[in-house]
Amino acid sequence: RNDWEGDRPLDEQFLTDARPAIEQSTPVTLRYAVRNTNRTLGARLAGAIALRHGDKGLPPGTIDITMDGTAGQSFGAFCINGMRLRLIGETNDYVGKMMAGGEIIIRPPDSAKFVWHKNVIIGNTCLYGATGGYLYAAGRAGERFGVRNSGAVSVIEGLGDHGCEYMTGGVVVVLGETGRNFGAGMTGGRAYVLDEARLFEKRVNLELVELQPLDGAEDVEIVRTLIERHFVATKSNRALEILTNWEDYQRLFWMVIPRGA
Repeated sequence: RNDWEGDRPLDEQFLTDARPAIEQSTPVTLRYAVRNTNRTLGARLAGAIALRHGDKGLPPGTIDITMDGTAGQSFGAFCINGMRLRLIGETNDYVGKMMAGGEIIIRPPDSAKFVWHKNVIIGNTCLYGATGGYLYAAGRAGERFGVRNSGAVSVIEGLGDHGCEYMTGGVVVVLGETGRNFGAGMTGGRAYVLDEARLFEKRVNLELVELQPLDGAEDVEIVRTLIERHFVATKSNRALEILTNWEDYQRLFWMVIPRGA
């Protein structure tokens, strides 16, 4: 059970506090403490928005929620337009599962002593089946990041095995190392991977995708713009370093493109 203020589930508290936004589209800014027993945070709120406003949802950022702590599984599942979920801490598997819109932002606290981009901040199988929205995470993800993603856009700072597996749409920018078997079954969308160690060619599954250097003006603009947005959202030092030394880093990116795209 997700306890908040005694015996009230935190997702119910979201609904109560966000009622003006749901009913009148009045912007609200909220903040809560979370722990890992708080699972599927945001799903009930997304359902309430969809019930009243349909697939269109609300204007961007109408419901702006910041959370501090460690969230449980499926953080931001079914996120919809109008929601901005910001987590200062870390979370478990299935972040952004089936998300259709809105924003999910995850970063460590300013007091963290570790190097953000070298440590895992979200778990496995994130963005599973996502169809839209944005995910910015200042840290690494586990395995199967972006599996069956068909429309979400994300910036992540490293990930484990099987990244972008069965991906059919959307964009994933990886600002660090990946595990093996990247892009297996990937038939759509596009990924951009920073390869400082020059190991990525051995880790990508080339059965359905091909690699190209990042040199086209349109693709360069997409990557740079998304890294800028990632920095604004998370204050990532990794993003700042790349942007400050863009000419040096640009040549280290690969584009992962489905064959025939």
